[in-house]
Amino acid sequence: MDETNRLRLQRIEKFEELKTLGVKHYPNSYRKDTHVSRFEELYGAQEAEDLKPIETVHHLAGRILTVRVFGKAAFLHFQDASGRLQAFFEKASLGEEAYALFKKLDMGDIIGLWGTPFKTKTGELSLHVKGFELLSKSFRPLPEKWHGLKDTDTRYRQRYVDLIVNPEVRETFLKRARIITAVRNFMEAREFVEVETPMMHSLAGGATARPFITHHNTLDMELYLRIAPELYLKRLIVGGFERVFEINRNFRNEGIDTSHNPEFTMMEFYMAYADYRDLMNLTEEMIAHVAQEVCGTTSITYQGVEIDLGSPWARYTMKEAAIKLGGVAPEVMEDRELAYNFCKDKLGAEFASSISLGELQAFIFEETAEAKLIQPTFITAYPIEVSPLSRRNDENPAITDRFEFYIAGRELGNAFSELNDPLDQKERFLKQMEANEDQHEIDDDYVRALEFGMPPTAGEGIGIDRLVMLLTDSGSIRDVVFFPQLRKGD
Repeated sequence: MDETNRLRLQRIEKFEELKTLGVKHYPNSYRKDTHVSRFEELYGAQEAEDLKPIETVHHLAGRILTVRVFGKAAFLHFQDASGRLQAFFEKASLGEEAYALFKKLDMGDIIGLWGTPFKTKTGELSLHVKGFELLSKSFRPLPEKWHGLKDTDTRYRQRYVDLIVNPEVRETFLKRARIITAVRNFMEAREFVEVETPMMHSLAGGATARPFITHHNTLDMELYLRIAPELYLKRLIVGGFERVFEINRNFRNEGIDTSHNPEFTMMEFYMAYADYRDLMNLTEEMIAHVAQEVCGTTSITYQGVEIDLGSPWARYTMKEAAIKLGGVAPEVMEDRELAYNFCKDKLGAEFASSISLGELQAFIFEETAEAKLIQPTFITAYPIEVSPLSRRNDENPAITDRFEFYIAGRELGNAFSELNDPLDQKERFLKQMEANEDQHEIDDDYVRALEFGMPPTAGEGIGIDRLVMLLTDSGSIRDVVFFPQLRKGD
C-alpha cells in the first residue's frame, strides 16, 4: 500500500471515530460573517495593545494549511478565497474536550472557527479561537510540501489541488476574470451588444480548421462544435445589430502545444460602417486599456522581455515583414517559382505544385518573421487565397483589407473588412470547398443573408487565452485554462 493510500485510510478511520464522539457528519448550518481579507482590513494596521480590549467575535471558515501543536496550545494557518490567516487554539479557552477534538484535525480539513483578534509577539495578526466546527474532512493529504506542488502534469490534472497549494495560480485565474471583465466593459462602453450564438453548427464554417463532430439523436443529423461564431454574428449585422460581440468557446480538432488547446476562449466582434483600419485603432486602445486596468501599466514584462502595449504599434504588410524582419529577398515574395523553391530549399517544406503565390507568401512570413514580432505589431495586406471571408482591397484585388496582430512572437487577433458581396462570397466558398476535401457543403443560408444586404462592416477575433497568457506572464496556455485537455491518465 502506498503512503498516500495509507494516510487516506487513516483519515477515514479518524473521521469515523469523530462521528462516534458526536462530531456532525458534513454539517451545513455554519455561516461565516467575515472573510480573511476583511479581518486583515479591520485589524492588520492596529497595534497589539489596541487589540486586547476588542471583544467582537468574528466567524470565519477555510481550509487548514499548517498545524503546530505545543502541548496545551497550537497555531494553525487556514485559507479562504480571500487569503490566509493564523489561528490560535488553547486548551484553557476551548476546554479539554474541544481541544482534544481539535488535535484530531488534519491539514486540508475545512473548518468554521470563531474568535477575537490579537497579535502574536512577532506581530502576526491572528484569530484567538473561541470555538470551531469541522465542516468537511479531507481524506486525501495535501502534497507533503503544500507550498511546492510543482509537477506540471499533476497540477493540470488535479487543478483543485494546484489552486489550494499554489497562491500564484489562484491569482492568475483571478486576473483572468478581471481581464475578461475589463474587455467586456470596454466593449459595452462603446455601444457593442453582447450576444450568444450557437455552439453546435450544421455546417463547419467561419474559419479553416478541422471540426469536432457529434450527432443529434432526435434530429438524426451530424453537428459540428463551432470553429468560430463569425457567420452567425454577421447574420446579426444583416439583421440590424450594428455592433455585436461574443466571448465564448471555440473548438478545433487540431494540435496541442503551449499556445493551442482544442477548446479555447475567443472574443469576436463586428462593427457596421467601419473598416479594418478602424479596428486597428480600436485594438490598440483596447489592449492598452485592459493592461492599465488589470496590471496598472501598459509596460509589462513577458517571459523576461519588456513589452510596451501603449500605442502606436508597428505596422507592416506581410511582404514587408518577411523582407525587413525575416531577411527574405524581395524578389522571392513576388515570384511564385522563386517562392516555391525558397520554401523547399530554405525552409524544408514540400507543397503541391498547384499551390498559389499568396499561400507561399503567407507560409514564408510565418516561418521567417512571425517569431520576431515581439513588440505589438499589425501585419496587413494578406493574400486573397488565405482570406476567404475578407474584403478585397480596392487598389490591389490580389490582397485583402485584413490584419493580424502579434505580441511576443504570437498571433493574438485576426481582423478584416468583411466581404459583403454575396456573389463574390459564394464564388470563394466554392473555391474553398474545391481546395478542402473535408468540406462538402457551403453555407447557402449565409449567402442568402448577404443577399438581403449587409452594411460595410469590420470584424475581429481576439484570443482571450493568449491575452491572459500575456498579461499574467504565463508561458503556456495550460497555465491560464482551469482544466486543459490532456491525454487520458489516472
